[in-house]
Amino acid sequence: MILIRKFYIILHQIIAIHNSFVFLKMSYLQRIENPDDLKKLRLDELPVLCGETRDFLISTILENGGHFAGNLGVVELTIALHFVFDSPSDKLIWDVGHQSYIHKILTERKNLLHTIRTANGISGFPKISENIHDSFGTGHSSTAISAACGMGIACKLKNELHRKIIAVVGDGALTGGMSFEALNNLASTNANILVIINDNHIGIDANTGALDQHLQDIEFASSNFFQNLGLKYSGPIDGHDVELLVQKFQEIKSNTGPEVLHIRTVKGKGYEPAVQAQTKYHSTTRYVKIKPELDNDSEKWQDVFAKALLQLAEAHDNIVGITPAMPSGSGMILPMEKFPERFFDVGIAEQHAVTFAAGLATEGFVPYLNIYSTFLQRGFDQLIHDVALQELHVVFCIDRAGLVGEDGPTHHGTFDIAYLKSIPEIIVTAPRNDSELRELMDLAYQAGKPFCIRYPKGKVVKSSPLLSQKINLNGKAYELVRGEKIAILSTGITSDFALKAVELSSVNASVFHFPVIKPLNENEVLEIIKVHDTIITVEDGCLIGGFGESIAGVIANSSLNKKCFHLGIPDAFIGHGDNALLYDKCGYSPKKIAELLISLNAE
Repeated sequence: MILIRKFYIILHQIIAIHNSFVFLKMSYLQRIENPDDLKKLRLDELPVLCGETRDFLISTILENGGHFAGNLGVVELTIALHFVFDSPSDKLIWDVGHQSYIHKILTERKNLLHTIRTANGISGFPKISENIHDSFGTGHSSTAISAACGMGIACKLKNELHRKIIAVVGDGALTGGMSFEALNNLASTNANILVIINDNHIGIDANTGALDQHLQDIEFASSNFFQNLGLKYSGPIDGHDVELLVQKFQEIKSNTGPEVLHIRTVKGKGYEPAVQAQTKYHSTTRYVKIKPELDNDSEKWQDVFAKALLQLAEAHDNIVGITPAMPSGSGMILPMEKFPERFFDVGIAEQHAVTFAAGLATEGFVPYLNIYSTFLQRGFDQLIHDVALQELHVVFCIDRAGLVGEDGPTHHGTFDIAYLKSIPEIIVTAPRNDSELRELMDLAYQAGKPFCIRYPKGKVVKSSPLLSQKINLNGKAYELVRGEKIAILSTGITSDFALKAVELSSVNASVFHFPVIKPLNENEVLEIIKVHDTIITVEDGCLIGGFGESIAGVIANSSLNKKCFHLGIPDAFIGHGDNALLYDKCGYSPKKIAELLISLNAE
């Protein structure tokens, strides 16, 4: 027995020596699963870890897609933060959250990075429910300092004064009104809050405005914006010197009260094509996936919008354009280059953008405000109070309406039909193809009142120019297919889903397309439902308060007793993933509509 015991002791020693040898052969990144592992490294080992992490990010994201250049710019910053501070006790808030990939790598999700933004994979943004180290979800911009103020005050109330709340704020996010509001409040909190200004001199497109210029000249000023607000300020320092960052964070860690650290970084650092083309390489899902996209010649909705707006601007001197920091993504960049004096990027400032448009409208100009659906939510009060209430002629070109795929619930344009059609004195429309978008943009110029055009992300449906059927703003529908018993009433791109469903199912159903959602032509709806037994509505928007509810209201107010089915986005926040999968999951893909048609036809 003694010999056996000695044998096992020697065997365990050999295994331990072997494991130690294997561990030493591992790269630094391979050794790290969480921030505790990171803290085991020496300071002089961190530059090597930074190189390994950057290489891992480049190879993974170029292959699988995701936000790219911004994450390359925060490698050293993120490693230094986790090396010094103690997440999750100390809180890290990323603003905007698309720069959180390195944070995810260091916090137990390294082996899941290849799944980012895919169905059932990890989110492209911080997400509280995903990991304990994600302290606040930040898919929209300019929210981190406000959240930090709340967390900092909470720590004071709980007498947890050892904890540090850290908001990493991109200089582009500083242009948002909430950042200014929070900075105004920050000094009075007297909480242990560190705001890191990650200054790379670019958002998705080039930064605009006086604050950006102030940050570039700040070291030459006798005082600066932050100090004038009563905040302790230091910097700017090199955001790519990891040892310097660690030294600075160790100094700050024991400080009390709010302060601002200004660092300078390069978006795309370590991958020269991304440095040279920072806007293009903002997201590789959209631009530079290694696997070539099919059908590269097909236009996107924003391309059709851009060309149509340029033609309108050439024909009408009183047309102006506005976008809140999305000139490339929205297509506004095309007329902006031709008419720089009439087209404006106001920064990440959606509320300002809406009221800025209202001001222009009071002087006889017709503003075309291009804004993503999810971001128009941030200008909802201004839309009601400053535009609709005053019946001002502002055209809202609402891009990324409906489900938007990989960006997930923070960016899905789920709610716009519901909140827009509740507002008086407004027209709400949804084209199904390129010619309808062009026609609606032309009609919008003539409307003389608030006019909304919602259209999705992705490739536009091509069509021949409309001949006999023109869009009528009294809400008249197009009869796309005439059938019997079953009628599908749809709007926007879902009208093509309905057409495909009829073809897939071989069911003799009618399909009616409503390019005008509000005002709804109730008399025409009644004429349609009178001659059909079953009504199906389809929309790429939330069912509660949506297009289908408008149709259901017409039926409910009539004496007609009809069987009704409403297809669209259910009462839930829909996750991220390929849009085709999400349409199917929500039950309004062509396949799901076809299945419903077949079941109804069999009754």
